Amino acid sequence: MKLLSFNVNGIRAIAGKSFITDMQQVDADVICLQETKATVDQVKDTVAPLGYGYVYANEAGRKGYSGTALISKIEPLSVVYDMGIPEHDEEGRVICAEYDRFFLVTVYVPNSGSELLRLPYRQTWDADFLAYLKGLEAKKPVIVCGDFNVAHKAIDLARPKENYNKSAGFMQEEIDGMDAFVGSGLVDSWRVLNGEEVKYTWWSYRAGARGKNIGWRIDYFLVSESFIPQLKAATIHNEIMGSDHCPVGLELAL
Repeated sequence: MKLLSFNVNGIRAIAGKSFITDMQQVDADVICLQETKATVDQVKDTVAPLGYGYVYANEAGRKGYSGTALISKIEPLSVVYDMGIPEHDEEGRVICAEYDRFFLVTVYVPNSGSELLRLPYRQTWDADFLAYLKGLEAKKPVIVCGDFNVAHKAIDLARPKENYNKSAGFMQEEIDGMDAFVGSGLVDSWRVLNGEEVKYTWWSYRAGARGKNIGWRIDYFLVSESFIPQLKAATIHNEIMGSDHCPVGLELAL
C-alpha cells in the first residue's frame, strides 16, 4: 500500500501546474493534502481528474486559508473531521480515516508565525493533538502525516545555528512538541528507514532557496511503534514541483 502526503500551498493554484500528472505518475493508494486553501467542493472538483473513488476534504471557517484533504482508492471504514476541540476545529486542519489495519490522519499543524505570535497556541495544539492521536492508538495503530511545521533535529534543516530559537519551525518549544510525539511511541518513518540521510521537504521562495537546496524537513509520516514491521519504504519526492513543499511517501507491506 502506497501513501503520499503533500502540502500543496493552494490546491487550485497547483492544479494549473503539473499536479495532476505528478499524482497520476506516483499512483498512491491514498493521497493526503495540506494547505488546500479551498472549500470542500473546490477540492473535489480539482482532484476529480485523478479518478479516485473517495475524496474527503476539510475547510477552514476563513476562506482561502488552511484546509486538508484525503483522497483514497480504498473506501475507509469511517472518516472523522477535526479533534472535537472547538479551540482547534475552526481551521480544517485534521482528517482521520480508519482502515482495516490502522488509522490514517492527515494534519496541517499551525505555524507559529514570523513574529512567533502563535507559539503559545502552537504548544497547546501539540499537546492536544498528541492526546487525540494516543486516543486513536488505543484502538489500533496510527499513521499520521502532514506538515508539522517543525524541523525536529539540526540534521533536518540546512542552517540550524542561524535559525535555532529565532525562527518559527525551529524554536525549542516546537522541538519539544515533536520530542513528545516521538517520545510517546510515534516514530519518524523517514529516520527509521533512511538513517541520517539528509533531504528536505520545504524551501523558502526567497533567495533561490530551492535551487540551492537551503531547505527544511518539516513534512513527516509518524507511525505507531508497533507498526514498524509493516514499513517498506519512506520517500521524499524532491523532483515534484509546484509548491514550496514537496511530497513525502510511505510504502507499507500489509
